[in-house]
Amino acid sequence: MQKKRILKRFFTIIGIALILLSVSGLIFILYLNSFSKEPANPDAREITFVIERGDTLSTVSRKLENRGVISSSELFSIFALMKNQAKNLKAGEYALSGAGTPERVLDIITKGKVKLYRLTVPEGLNLFEVAALAEKAGFGNREAFVMAAESTEFTRSLGISADTLEGYLFPETYYFPKSATEKDLIREMVGRFQEVYTEDWKTRTRQMRFTVHEIVTLASIIEKETGEATERPVISSVFHNRLEKGMRLESDPTVIYGIEDFDGNITRKDLTTRTPYNTYMIRGLPPGPIANPGKMSLKAALYPADTEYIFFVSKKDSTHKFSETIKEHNRAVRKYQLNR
Repeated sequence: MQKKRILKRFFTIIGIALILLSVSGLIFILYLNSFSKEPANPDAREITFVIERGDTLSTVSRKLENRGVISSSELFSIFALMKNQAKNLKAGEYALSGAGTPERVLDIITKGKVKLYRLTVPEGLNLFEVAALAEKAGFGNREAFVMAAESTEFTRSLGISADTLEGYLFPETYYFPKSATEKDLIREMVGRFQEVYTEDWKTRTRQMRFTVHEIVTLASIIEKETGEATERPVISSVFHNRLEKGMRLESDPTVIYGIEDFDGNITRKDLTTRTPYNTYMIRGLPPGPIANPGKMSLKAALYPADTEYIFFVSKKDSTHKFSETIKEHNRAVRKYQLNR
């Protein structure tokens, strides 16, 4: 009987202990859950937080607490362990704030939602200008960018049938992490070009008996010649008409592209110096694009206006005077260029 009473008391104590442990565990889980959903500081500003390669959970947790992103490194570590995310921290630069919940913070740093920086590439820049723009924005090195974009092997690996990526660095606003390499930027820009240049456009290209590279080349000339966006299809029609008639394109921007260290002043000597890009001297299109055209210039190259124009001259107000005959053109030159 004595043994039974002792055993009964023992099991009672064990039962009570287990109940207390269960209750304590439940209370802790509820407390941890509350912690995960409560911001450390609802009024906190966003900060830039860096996780270095090789940082452990405890290291990251302490840094987060020291920066005021979370209120407790210990609770954050336990929460991450319970979520089985301890080994999923991604190195990188993050935009974090104490106004975000620990649950949200953990989601950001385990999914690699790094801080992104904007890079806007305007229409009509050439490869070298895009490279300089990227370097100025803090993305890599200009020379490395150009070297990658001029690598035939890299170009081919991206599915572009050209010797360089001039013309295929699509103008748009992009967002990249600071860790992005020159090749990362280029891949994104070329990928965007490939999205824009649809299968319908490729079909249209074949119907016109052009290659994609030729259309991109023509579009780049249209881009550089255009001051007024609505004129793109008309300018395109002039170049298409000239190509059909076997006439030279006679485009100043192509001449400029072929001049090394152009000083901004095109001369008669420039116009009469033979280069692969001098369309006053060569017939047909130059060997490749002279800039990176936007969507509207690509579309204009594929769908020119229906005109008989074969000349145009700047009216010095961003628009042009278009002519069908040399007589009309000469009259327009005298009026708009020579003020006669």
